[in-house]
Amino acid sequence: MGRHQQQWLGSDVARRPWTRAERRVVLRGFLGRLTIAIEPLIVAVFFALLPIGLMLRGQEIALLLAPIFVFAAIAFLAYAIALIVPSAHALLETFAPIYTVDGYIRYRTAQKAQPEYYVAVLSADRQTLGEWPLREWPRSIRQRELWPVLVEFSRYGGIHKIDGRPTGVLPAEIAPFGVGVARDAERRASHFR
Repeated sequence: MGRHQQQWLGSDVARRPWTRAERRVVLRGFLGRLTIAIEPLIVAVFFALLPIGLMLRGQEIALLLAPIFVFAAIAFLAYAIALIVPSAHALLETFAPIYTVDGYIRYRTAQKAQPEYYVAVLSADRQTLGEWPLREWPRSIRQRELWPVLVEFSRYGGIHKIDGRPTGVLPAEIAPFGVGVARDAERRASHFR
């Protein structure tokens, strides 16, 4: 979090706790990722225990194969951790508030090898409260970059609602264990990364 964002955290920006329904959506997404991460975790444990089993059985090849199995165990464990960390972070962020600001939304483009798009929430006095990357420039806004709005956002999740309308960052409902999330995301087509 940038220094300019830390300044406003103690200010009079309106905040509210996450509702049970909002937290349930994030929890279901976390449980879905956890069920996916169980498989590489089991494979990591298997590869970690395999050389131990070979040594206990007195197999001479155990010392030769042990480094290979340990490397495989570490790789699968790293994969399991990589799967679960983003959703665990999102779940922890549900204990932080959701902020509500009657201010502005600013869209901008960063020109690099490929253009990158960003959206920011600004306070009424145009202080940047948060900024997040976008997948693409929203076609509906054309070239206009600054909009006066009432916006709800969280630091990690981004903009939840603009003028009371959901952005798709946090769906209203998600199936248990997140089954069908990819299909739902395509249908909702959020512009946020």
